[in-house]
Amino acid sequence: MEPWSPWGPYHCRPHDYGCHRVRAAARLASHRGGHAGRGTMIMTEQGETGEAITILLVEDDAPTCWRLQDALVKASYEVRSAGTLAEARQALSGGAPRVLLTDLRLPDGHGIELIREMRQRSPDTEIMVISALGDEESVISAITVGATGYLLKDAFPTDIATTVRDLVAGHSPISASIARFIVRRTQGAAQNSAEPPPGPALNTARLTPREIDILWGIAKGFSYAEIASHLGLSRQTVPGHIKNIYRKLEVHTRSEAVFEAVQQGLIKL
Repeated sequence: MEPWSPWGPYHCRPHDYGCHRVRAAARLASHRGGHAGRGTMIMTEQGETGEAITILLVEDDAPTCWRLQDALVKASYEVRSAGTLAEARQALSGGAPRVLLTDLRLPDGHGIELIREMRQRSPDTEIMVISALGDEESVISAITVGATGYLLKDAFPTDIATTVRDLVAGHSPISASIARFIVRRTQGAAQNSAEPPPGPALNTARLTPREIDILWGIAKGFSYAEIASHLGLSRQTVPGHIKNIYRKLEVHTRSEAVFEAVQQGLIKL
């Protein structure tokens, strides 16, 4: 039995149907070449800092969990899975992942609770919902508490590894029906509210001109790398600017930052 590791890609809970195939594939890779460390893959998907991208996958349906975990491990992500809210919290006690992929309807609670806890604990973690729930309450609640992506299981992308890569790059993957629903909701809210008279930007958060430029890029859906390229910045400096923007606006997600910036008249969409 392999030594336990908080982010070992071979780690499988009892509910992880078919995880022995993932474990066997990893052993085969180790046998064919290279020297894997304790609980790590020989090759790992890396972020901008060069560190391996760690993923916590929270899904109680065993076949779905295995299918997602298998695809992610084959793409060289470090994946740990959990089937309940309790298991997810136990996994997080060993450290926050770079990415949280979670269902909403769990046997012992709701994924919204986990998203809220994760956002408060680790603002830098990217969070994406993978759920069959596409109703207004579920979607708005998840985005409000901190989810930056939302995919429906009946409209799942064929390449989840690429979707996760886009999420880490600063994009917000959202199923088409969810995106249309959000647009309709936003347009309806605008039509039902009185148009305020034009006036100067408030900028009560005291954002710098550079931070406003970056905020505009976020609103347009640009990735960190694209924002850096447009503004002539180093890719590594963008996350620092965004942290300052979040702190000044007192928000936790890109969507909240954009909403607050529009409310204050700092940017126009």
